[in-house]
Formats: sequence, structure tokens, C-alpha cells
Amino acid sequence: MYKSHIKFLAAVVVSISVVSCGKQEAAPPSAQARQMRAPEVDGFVVRHQSISDKIEVPGSLMAAEQTQIRSEVNGRIVKLNITEGSTVQKGALLVKLFDGDLQAQLKKLKVQLAIAKTTEERQRQLLEIQGISQQDYDLVKLNVETLEVDIEATQIAIVKTEIRAPYSGQLGLRSVSLGAYISPADIITTIRQVNELKLEFSVPEKYAKEVKKNDRISFRVDGGQRDHTATVIATENSVEQTTRTLRIRAMVNKIDPELVPGVFARVNLQLGQTADAMLVPTQAVISTARNKQVAVLRRDSVVFNVVETGARDSVYVQITNGLKVGDTVITTGLMVLKPNAKVSVKRISK
Repeated sequence: MYKSHIKFLAAVVVSISVVSCGKQEAAPPSAQARQMRAPEVDGFVVRHQSISDKIEVPGSLMAAEQTQIRSEVNGRIVKLNITEGSTVQKGALLVKLFDGDLQAQLKKLKVQLAIAKTTEERQRQLLEIQGISQQDYDLVKLNVETLEVDIEATQIAIVKTEIRAPYSGQLGLRSVSLGAYISPADIITTIRQVNELKLEFSVPEKYAKEVKKNDRISFRVDGGQRDHTATVIATENSVEQTTRTLRIRAMVNKIDPELVPGVFARVNLQLGQTADAMLVPTQAVISTARNKQVAVLRRDSVVFNVVETGARDSVYVQITNGLKVGDTVITTGLMVLKPNAKVSVKRISK
């Protein structure tokens, strides 16, 4: 009885030992073992692609034509045909100045001219029968021509008292009233074309050769809901020395109610396009205090290459030096990688 009890206890001890050994074998790996495992990363194969440098520059809308209406001469306003905000046709009379003295002078000259012509006709007939000398006839004829010139000068002076619209457009606010005495220094109102708008902006000098006549650009006004387009019509002939920028003007392709002269615009440009650029994802470039680097996969290890960058967009950046086509750069897990560290590539993009 005692021996059988001893055997039973021995069997229990053996069973417990076996179970304990089994648990030890099934225990998870230690923290050190987990650290030794190669991290999983994503890669990107470098290849030639097309890229352009996207920049945003400020601009301003302006009327295609806008003119300050002024008088050429001093005078008192006797007629005022300006309705603020109205549209007028080219040649419409806007302001009439007092011209009574000029009209009286014109009538006087016309009477004198009529008498002078009659005298000239008589003198011509006398000249034909040698009743007067050629010199006497020439003096009479000169008087006729002088009066004709005086009449023309008076008519021009009368025209200057009539201020007309230089082109069809919309009038602004007027600054004068009926009966006011004005001079050429006084602004009467403004007029601008309403069927055309221009966009003016400047680009840095490095892009001065990239923007050309007839280029199509995109812009959006401050507070606007839509993108608009314009076509470059001209560029300044030189770069401004103070700002190192080139001034450009473009014609808006379609007039929209939200486009008003003078409003601020954000101009989006795609410049410096390269057809065979080496591109990598933006997140693959590591910026340091001294340079820029990318992590390159060499078999199953990491090598850090110093690179030089060029144009960029929202997704990719151009590598101008430090990589070659076919290299695989690492795009994830860069913060934990060290030189010559072993990695496991989970996914490679092209």
C-alpha cells in the first residue's frame, strides 16, 4: 500500500514537470528577440517621369481699359449727362462746358469770311483784265485763308468744351455737379470697359523665361468659388531690379460676376517642366541640418545617400543628384532606420 502511494506521487511529479517544460517551450519570444527582427518597410523604384514646378503667386484684376475723364480746358458745366454706374456708347456726350463766347466768335469769323471771299472773287476778276497787280490779289487771298484757319481753330476750341466717352464702357462715380467750374486737373468721373478684364501678376526671375505669350494660366479670386483661366498677352521687357520679379499681364478668357477690377487673385502656374526627371515620393527625402538624404535599399540593408532636389509637386520631388534610375528608396519607417540596418520590404511601388 505504501509503495503504490509513492509511485502515484512520483507519476504526478513527472506529469507536472512535463507540463512545465511544455509551457516553457511555448513561451513568447523575449523583448530582445523582437528588437532583433528586421523592420518591415515600403519601397519605391526610381524611374523617369514628367514633373513641373507648381507655384502660386499673387495677382490683381484690372479693367482692360480704364480712363479718368477730365476736361482739356477750363470752363463752367452747362450740361451734365453722367448717370453713375450706367453704360454708355463710344462718343456719347458726357459733359458740356459753356461756349457762348466761342460760338459768337465763330459767327463773326464766318461773316468776315463771306465778305473776304466776295472781295477775293472781285479781285480775281480784276486780275484777269490786269486791273490790279498780282500782289494785291495775293493779299486778299491770304486774308481768306487766314479767316478759314481762324474758323477751324475756333471750331476745335468748341469741340474741347464737349467731353465725350472715349469708348463704350461703364461709368463710375462722378465728382462734379452741374454749374461747377472745372479745370484739366479735376477728375469728372471714370469709365472702364466691362466686357474684358486683365490679370496682372509677377513671377520670380528664375521663371522669367518659362512664361510666354499665349500661355494659359489658372487663377482664383479671393473669396471666389471657382477657378478661372486667362491667356498671357505680354510680359515686361526686363526684370525689376528691386523685387527681382518679372511683371506679366494676361487677358481673362471669360467674364464672371465674381470677377471685379481691383480684387486680389491667386495665380497657379506650372513652370519648369521636365520630361525625364528622377522622382521619389516627398516623404522619402530626409532633411537634415547639413543636407538632404534618402534611404536606399541595398539587398536587405539600408544605405543613406546625400541627394540634391529640384522641382516638386504635392506628391513627388525631383532628385537631380545622388540617385540613379532603378534604385529602390525606402518610404516608410525612416525614423527608426540606421545605416546598414537590416530591413524587410513589405511592398514596392513603381
